[in-house]
Amino acid sequence: MIALLFLGILAAWLCWRLVYARYWKKDLSVRAEFADGWVYEGDTSCLLEEITNDKILPVPALEVRLAMSRNLEFASDAQANTSVTDQSYKRDIFSLLTRQRILRRLPFVCRRRGYYEIKTAGIVATDLLSGRRYLTEQAQNTSMYVYPAQIDTRRIAPVCQAISGMVMTQNRIYPDPFEFSGIREYERTDPMKHINWKASASTGKLMVNQHDSTTSAEITVFLDVEDTAILKYEALVEESIRIVSSLCARLAKTKMEADVVSNGRDGETGELLRYRLPAGAAQMQALNQKLARLITGERNTVPIRELFRREKTSGGSGRTCIVVSKNRTQELERELAAAVKEGTGVLWVLPVLPKGRQEEEETPRGVTVLRWEVG
Repeated sequence: MIALLFLGILAAWLCWRLVYARYWKKDLSVRAEFADGWVYEGDTSCLLEEITNDKILPVPALEVRLAMSRNLEFASDAQANTSVTDQSYKRDIFSLLTRQRILRRLPFVCRRRGYYEIKTAGIVATDLLSGRRYLTEQAQNTSMYVYPAQIDTRRIAPVCQAISGMVMTQNRIYPDPFEFSGIREYERTDPMKHINWKASASTGKLMVNQHDSTTSAEITVFLDVEDTAILKYEALVEESIRIVSSLCARLAKTKMEADVVSNGRDGETGELLRYRLPAGAAQMQALNQKLARLITGERNTVPIRELFRREKTSGGSGRTCIVVSKNRTQELERELAAAVKEGTGVLWVLPVLPKGRQEEEETPRGVTVLRWEVG
């Protein structure tokens, strides 16, 4: 009798083992998804985790392994079972009954700009009766942009004022045919193409369309991310990127177009950043994505003076150049001073360490330099 009981238990155990080995991952799914498509540096977002067991067979012990960038720091209430090395690894254990779904929100803080993805989720199931472990992976398809943090309006305002003054000096003002502001009576100096015939017929006298004025401004923003010296200043480079993002947002909002040129490579295309920013605040999305993907700290970074020289040669007169660079080299100073002599407006935004940690130097003649202290 005891032998039969033992054989029955053994048969049940073997049956369970075979069934579990074959069906444990059937209709078992793990989905990880970022709650936001994009956020700004310093913002808080969430990782949405969904584990579903859509079958009769329970999964009593399931370990889910996720890995994402260490720049996305889990909040204190979501740091359990998390280890941080080259990446942030999260390993959580679940027990799923028949046809059960578990949903979780894991908040995290975005510590640095970038483009972040989760491509796979590791799954480890343990058969509690036999002790055997079964491993598999499920592909994930979720990504998120972390844009450079936007600088306080009060800090960026002096830069915008300096640019506005330089643009007015460098450029003439013309009527903008696309900005309609009203109708007035015809004058002898008005061109015939401005006559509004419909309004003229209704009033009995010639009337012309009025247009708002605009400038023929050519603005180029140069972003320098070179940091090849032995002593690294990563904080200054990252602040330079924030300055360019915030500055371009202000330019776009005031309906000014700008070219953005950098010696940093796009992490997606591998090419140096070059982007024509159209007017309008809605156009910032594409630029911020490129800035988020920008690679810094490479040894073979092209000096910004070389890019400046090329752009200066290809550009026309009446140009305004904004250079955002922490690198004070004699070659760059000579290049900027020469451009000023040739009639180019140059504004140098110079990120520096707080006073006492970095020596002040004389600025090149003719070049407007705004020191930007990074604390």
